[in-house]
Amino acid sequence: MKIRSSVGSDISAGLVVFLVALPLCLGIASASGVPPIFGLVAGAIGGIVTGAISRSPISVSGPAAGLVAIILTALAQLNNNFAALQLAIVLAGAIQIILGFLRLGSLANFIPNSVIKGMLAGIGVVIILKQIPHALGWDKDYEGDFEFLSRFGSTFVDIGKAVASANPGAILIFVVGSAIILFWDSKRMKALAFTKFVPGALIAVVAGVLLNELFKTLTITPSLALSAEDNHLVKIPTYQELVQSFSLPDWSAINNKTVWVTAFTIAIVASIETLLSIDAADKLDTQRRVTPPNRELVAQGIGNTLCGVLGGLPVTSVVVRTSANAYAGATSKVSTISHGFLLVIAATLGAAFLNKIPLAVLASVLILVGYKLAKPSDIKKVYESGLDQFVPFIVTLLGVVFTDLLKGVIVGFFLGIFFIIRANHHRSFTLVSDDNNYLLRFNKDITFTSKANLTTLLDSIPDNSNLVVSGVKSDFIDSDILDILHDFVESSKYRGITTQLQQIDGKTWSKKMEPRS
Repeated sequence: MKIRSSVGSDISAGLVVFLVALPLCLGIASASGVPPIFGLVAGAIGGIVTGAISRSPISVSGPAAGLVAIILTALAQLNNNFAALQLAIVLAGAIQIILGFLRLGSLANFIPNSVIKGMLAGIGVVIILKQIPHALGWDKDYEGDFEFLSRFGSTFVDIGKAVASANPGAILIFVVGSAIILFWDSKRMKALAFTKFVPGALIAVVAGVLLNELFKTLTITPSLALSAEDNHLVKIPTYQELVQSFSLPDWSAINNKTVWVTAFTIAIVASIETLLSIDAADKLDTQRRVTPPNRELVAQGIGNTLCGVLGGLPVTSVVVRTSANAYAGATSKVSTISHGFLLVIAATLGAAFLNKIPLAVLASVLILVGYKLAKPSDIKKVYESGLDQFVPFIVTLLGVVFTDLLKGVIVGFFLGIFFIIRANHHRSFTLVSDDNNYLLRFNKDITFTSKANLTTLLDSIPDNSNLVVSGVKSDFIDSDILDILHDFVESSKYRGITTQLQQIDGKTWSKKMEPRS
């Protein structure tokens, strides 16, 4: 019933995701060194098949920039044998299905929230930085390339080149597109019912196409018009070109070691990116629904198996498209499925109009999505929550911006674990004293991570005093902690310390150790 009531707004959101996904699918295919059909097939299957099987209401799957380097390396090792690469993708999908049935998707639950928030903000910053050149009409780099290091040096080098050769036509189209989207998202417009079914991004894209067509009719020197020859426009191959590019997997390459290495690499990296993305998607979901991670791995595996058979790049759940989906108002998987069908239509029937879309107007859509992911007010909230949250957040953000998503998250993860251990050190124990009597209380379950703090506290107990160690509040005490306690009991005899253990090791007994005479 809920899906039916929101189907109109979900299809509207699906249209926005389609406008974002279309150039990304084509750009990632080009960056990966494969025909454009590989990107379109992956986007369609990620939307329709994976979207239907997944239980995530707003996550969107498709070809991911994080797998580009893996694909390029594999193709070089396979002598550009696309069919052998397809077999590797089929095997990668099968491996993901096995990982899902083994319930390994639950590992994503161990990633700190500060790291996920940092990843989202980092992706937002990357989107903005990568779209600035397109907004200025410098379209030399691939759409969908989110690596800091580019073919021309780095992201900042790209922006510098774009500023130096700014195209007035692109800037005008970008500004108009951005103004339309912002106006459409204003409170006054949102109060009108029809805006739920007609996305501002679509109005902006149509306006961008019309404005560029108007530029073509004007006798201005130099012309403001953006042309396909200079890569300023979306470029969908013709239906005939797509058919000619179609191929099936090379099943005879099953014994090729490189195929298997590629398959496992794709499976592991795609699974990690997917688990990170669905965790982010759940935080972007206004209803805060939780996606079953193991079911998601199975859905991704089925999608990748089909991608390999039909000639598509491997897919993952992707933060950029998912974010666009969330901010477009999606509430169910109708959105991601409809965007998949729109990609099919675009590949077969829609090239005539879609190839007139300027990348500059799509930059207006993506930059606003990036801003919503990395709003200064959200960063301020994380800062105000304390250093143990902000440091992993900002390190993850910077890591994503200056390296890539996975490396940034890995660095942020380990830093987050460090702060968790540090916080546990300060909260695990309470030591109070009354004259020469000391009470060391365990405040919660104690693991090996508290060894250093416990040793320091025990060393601070003065000679010839009385110590009571209470484990009343602990249901679990790690064996390493018990060893430290028992060693202290033995050594404390020589310091004249009387030690009493209460409810330690899960037992409701106390032990009093008198010092030796």
